[in-house]
Amino acid sequence: MLPQVILVDGVPRCVIRPTDQKSLDRFVRNGKKWLQGGNPEAKCTYRPADALENAIWKDAFALHKAGGADEESFFGIPLTSPAAPEPPQ
Repeated sequence: MLPQVILVDGVPRCVIRPTDQKSLDRFVRNGKKWLQGGNPEAKCTYRPADALENAIWKDAFALHKAGGADEESFFGIPLTSPAAPEPPQ
């Protein structure tokens, strides 16, 4: 399967390359808490990666392989970090 971007409320959150539709659906279902970043009302969707997002995925994958890791153990990379809690005032 081609790299897919996971969107949370329309904002790109990560780019992954699932092996099939079942793998993509499982990632969205199992990663929902991480994806939503503390907002249980946020909606998770996905779409094919554009050229820039695909390049980000390829760079991360190349780095993964350069470290000696096998191809099967690389799934994806975050595009944004989860929302950090506000510091106490």
